[in-house]
Amino acid sequence: MKIFTIGFTRKSAEQFFSLLGEGRVKTLIDVRLNNHSQLAGFAKRDDLAFFLREFCQAEYMEMPEMAPTKPLLGAYRNKDISWGEYEARFLDLMATRRIEHLIRPAQLADGCLLCSEHLPHQCHRRLVVEYLSMCWDEPVSVEHLY
Repeated sequence: MKIFTIGFTRKSAEQFFSLLGEGRVKTLIDVRLNNHSQLAGFAKRDDLAFFLREFCQAEYMEMPEMAPTKPLLGAYRNKDISWGEYEARFLDLMATRRIEHLIRPAQLADGCLLCSEHLPHQCHRRLVVEYLSMCWDEPVSVEHLY
């Protein structure tokens, strides 16, 4: 099974939707904590669902359970904790929330996890897909769309 990830920052709408279309993404799974902020521009929750249908013939799914908590994200952004500590705490949070039971592998096939970070290296979307691939019996390949 192939799962994609993408961040919307540093991308124009044209680049963003082209990447999703080229990847033949069927469902965009929004794992952002704040998906309705004015700072999200073209990637605001309600607009995104429309754009996905119109430009990519793809569906939109919101999964806030796969987002960090505000205090955890704030601690990392304020440099109160390191990336390593953030990663460990977020992995614990996913395990506590049992996110592997909230979505079936088939729902993520040719799906794409969305976050705001441009690169996946220090982004929770990468941690989500790695966690799910460890929990499921099905082999998962991940492609990060830049």
